[in-house]
Amino acid sequence: MGKGDRKTKKGKFYLGSYGVSRPKAAKVRKRKQKN
Repeated sequence: MGKGDRKTKKGKFYLGSYGVSRPKAAKVRKRKQKN
């Protein structure tokens, strides 16, 4: 669950990848959500 973890949102941002926790249409920023 760190920077290099591609399963988490932070890891996806760090690795520049996309997936379930970080979809490409990242306009879903109405409120902060913790999964």
